[in-house]
Amino acid sequence: MNNKYFALRHGQSKPNVLGIVLSSLDDGKKEEYTLTKEGEKQVEFSVKKAKESEVLGSDTIIYSSPFSRTKRTAEIAKEVLGVNSDIIFDERLRERWFGDWEKTDHSAYKKVWADDEKDPEHKEKNVESTKEVLDRTMALVKDSEGKYKNKNILLVSHGDAIKIMETGFKKISPGLHKGLSIHTAEIRELK
Repeated sequence: MNNKYFALRHGQSKPNVLGIVLSSLDDGKKEEYTLTKEGEKQVEFSVKKAKESEVLGSDTIIYSSPFSRTKRTAEIAKEVLGVNSDIIFDERLRERWFGDWEKTDHSAYKKVWADDEKDPEHKEKNVESTKEVLDRTMALVKDSEGKYKNKNILLVSHGDAIKIMETGFKKISPGLHKGLSIHTAEIRELK
């Protein structure tokens, strides 16, 4: 790889607090589903820590999912790091589509993840398969590899999208993403 990739999961969001699955791009862009005040503090703390330890700096390139919760997370990261370039919003980093589980209780995730382990290409209840998520997120990485050299690239996204993308870096089945948990506002280097 020409670049170093870091994933930042959005901070605590209103859907997290409501305990609902919110994966539709149309609803996800609505401001009513952005970060909570606590989520904003989480992101600020996490990014300041990365800046102080010189993991990320003002020359970081920021890509973000266009959902309001990731957009706000990326804006905070840009401000804290002092990045002058624009945030690049890319739908390939959007939340995984949870199909018929949309706007249901977040306990549905466990059911989907159990199916993921059995079959990374399952689309039970119209869920986007882990294979599809892997293909779109790694296509963004491939494009970035052709566009930049020796850069730190911050990918602001969602739990499942990040974990599934990480399986691509680790070269393991995307169906095994559940074992790669990532907390809200956590920054992780993808290797």
